[in-house]
Formats: sequence, structure tokens, C-alpha cells
Amino acid sequence: MMSRPKAARELIAFYLDAGVDALLGEEPVNRMADDVAAARSGAGASAAAEDKTARRLRGEAPLPIASSQAAPQRPAAAAPVSPDAAVMAAREAAKTATTLEELRALLADFEGCALRATATQLVFADGNPQSRVMFVGEAPGYDEDIVGRPFVGRSGKLLDRMMAAIGLDRTASYIANVVPWRPPGNRTPTPQETAVCLPFIRRQIELADPDILVCLGGPAMQTLLGVKDGITRSRGRWFPYDTGQREIRALATFHPAFLLRSPLQKRFAWRDFLALKKMLAGGA
Repeated sequence: MMSRPKAARELIAFYLDAGVDALLGEEPVNRMADDVAAARSGAGASAAAEDKTARRLRGEAPLPIASSQAAPQRPAAAAPVSPDAAVMAAREAAKTATTLEELRALLADFEGCALRATATQLVFADGNPQSRVMFVGEAPGYDEDIVGRPFVGRSGKLLDRMMAAIGLDRTASYIANVVPWRPPGNRTPTPQETAVCLPFIRRQIELADPDILVCLGGPAMQTLLGVKDGITRSRGRWFPYDTGQREIRALATFHPAFLLRSPLQKRFAWRDFLALKKMLAGGA
């Protein structure tokens, strides 16, 4: 039988995965007060309507509406930004960045992606941008959202061990995600969210200018490399990637989070990392 402390920890973990830590507003709203106000307003409107009907039946002229009683004019709502406009704004903003620090600042102020409002903070990158290899995943998780750096949770620890096995660490690699904000409840980013963030990660790769790009997982591979096949069929293969300045080599492999769920697939990821080690050493 499950102990109470263990059950409580699992329940808390469930609520975290469901997005209980995601704030949807800056201030609490008393919904009950709104309902009472609406009911009172409705009662007042009904009484006014009955008085107006009675005056009309008696042949009396209707009372003039005082300015204080006139219905308030609602301000015109701002037109929502269309998906195409958001993507265009992202492209225009990304191409103005001349350094990675400028790109980080642009992303921190960019309002075209709704994930910015629910995430704790921007998760831009970690590691050494001067290194020869860059790893790119899909999106941050709970731990990354709290710390502000990519791949710091369980999957990040596994990635560190995988890199260490071929002589790499975070001082000799650069790590980022396609989407730099955590989706609520760790859900998969929508195609629109990915499309809005794509110009920024492309510019980030261009500015970092690595020799080798490693796509961690199918979503990163499909988004950056345009590959239609799944990761199981495409992993271990080398693809060309145009950074905007030159063409580099790109490798697709399993995401560490997938390997934690499917340990038997680690042997294939090991082969991929050996191929990465060989390429870094100058092999074909």
C-alpha cells in the first residue's frame, strides 16, 4: 500500500505537470462579487423598464436620461494580432539582432507569443556560444522554467552524462530550445507557438555559428531541418543545415526525456553520440 508521504508527493507532481504553477492574471478576481453586481444591475434595469412602460400607458412623456445614468461607453477592444502578423513581427525583430545578447533582450520584450505570459521566465540558452557544437531541444520544462536555463532537470542530467561520455560538457557546447518559454503543464507547443519562435532560434543558431547542430528529438528535427519522417527513422543521419552564413552538418537523435521513458533506446543514442564524436574529431 502506498505511504501517505509518497502519495502526497505524487499528487503535487501531478498538479505541477497540470500547470498549477502557471499564473493567468496579475491580481485575483472575485467572481462572486461580479455575479452579485450583475444581478443588481439586472434588477435595476427591470424596474426602469417597468416604470417606462407605465408612463407610456398613462400617456406621459418619458423621463430624460441623465448623463450620469447613460450607459457607459466601452472602449474599443484592441484587435488581436493575427498569426501571420505575429510570425512576421518575429522575423523582423530577430533579424535586427547582431549579437546573442541583443537577441536575448529582444525575446524578453517580445509579446507575439502567448507563452510569455504564462511562463515564469525566458529560458534562452546555456553553455558556451563559442563552441563547435550546438544542441537544440523542443521547449523548457518545469525545472528549466524555474532556473532559467535549458536542460537542468532529469533529462538535462542525462544529457550531461551523454556529453561527458564523448568528452564534452557545458563549457564545450551550446544548448537551447526551439521554444524558449515553458508551455503550461509541459504540454507540446502548438504549431503557431513554434512558428512564432522559429525566427528567433534560427537567428540564434546563425549568431552562434556552430560547426555541428544536434537536434534533440523529433519536433526540433522536423522544425529546423524540415524532415517529415519520425525521429526513429531519421536518428543517426546527417543533414545539411544553412545557418544563413554557411552550410553546416546537422545530426538528429533522441531527446533525453524520451530516453528516460524508453531506456532500451539509449544504445541507439550512444551510436549517435559516437558519430558526433567522430565528426568533431574531423571524421567524415
